[in-house]
Amino acid sequence: MDTGTTFAARLIDWHRHHGRHDLPWQHTSGRPPDPYRIWLSEIMLQQTQVDTVIPYYARFLARFPDLATLAAAPVDDVLALWSGLGYYARARNLHKAAQVVVDLHGSDFPSHAAAIARLPGIGRSTAAAIAAFAFGERAAILDGNVKRVLCRVFGVDGFPGERAVEARLWALAESLLPDSGVGTYIQAQMDLGATVCRRSRPACARCPLADSCVARREDRIAELPAARPRKAVPQRRVRVAVIHAAGRVLLERRPPAGIWGGLLALPEIPDSEPDAGRWLQTRFGLAPRASLPLAPLNHAFTHFRLEITPIRFEVCEAGRNLAEAGHRWLALADLDAAGLPTPVRRILDALATGA
Repeated sequence: MDTGTTFAARLIDWHRHHGRHDLPWQHTSGRPPDPYRIWLSEIMLQQTQVDTVIPYYARFLARFPDLATLAAAPVDDVLALWSGLGYYARARNLHKAAQVVVDLHGSDFPSHAAAIARLPGIGRSTAAAIAAFAFGERAAILDGNVKRVLCRVFGVDGFPGERAVEARLWALAESLLPDSGVGTYIQAQMDLGATVCRRSRPACARCPLADSCVARREDRIAELPAARPRKAVPQRRVRVAVIHAAGRVLLERRPPAGIWGGLLALPEIPDSEPDAGRWLQTRFGLAPRASLPLAPLNHAFTHFRLEITPIRFEVCEAGRNLAEAGHRWLALADLDAAGLPTPVRRILDALATGA
């Protein structure tokens, strides 16, 4: 197969008949592409499946229908709508980027990949996808689906996250760009990787590139792309305080950096404090009327697993430190309106239902 025009032409022709054409952020007849909606979808789709993203995307647009509305909104509102979607730095960067576009670009979204990539939270591949879909720029992308297709079709060895392998894949992706129809070509690559050239159980019989695929010819489909070198996944443990008073629970704002950055969460009990009740009185000036360890739960992050042990404290709503910045009493009836990490929401949902 010609590694230039034939590759792109096959994909574009395949997409015409078999690609995804009805995703809510795709171009609709009678309206030019909206860079705001394309940008929002591309950020949400980072490390998240389409089926998961669609309801979040709809709710987000209902609250923030345009870039100016998003830029003017409190970050807490943004995080609340993002709650449960994970990778919360995406939401904070989305909000920051909207403000940058308003302040530095007069609310006009940048139209070139190089300028888009300078916005918070947007890397080279995402910037190229936005520029191709919204403005027709001839730019290559290299997301997980595209890496998988290229590694298999062209027999690229090595883990795609390694610098040398990624550099080879970027060069290959750029060499395959068609002269026109780049947006359709980029979408075709994404769709082929998501629906046909899947990580497991790929549908090779339906692939337009099957007759020239190195991995298929050499029976290496399961080997390519190479897996991330395996490392032991660290296990961490933390105790959290479920401080409950008259249908409300005390939450604290997480630091901007780190896990759950900027979200409301349950206060952590330091490992150095074996007596959780004494810590509660020292930290918040609260004397528990009752305390009860709850069932631990586990939550997996990208690079480690976290075992969370909640300790429920029944208290009177009083204490000398409760008015300090970063703390908030939240009514259990208002959980849906708050930006909470998924495990915290699970703990509080169980508390609210008496489970």
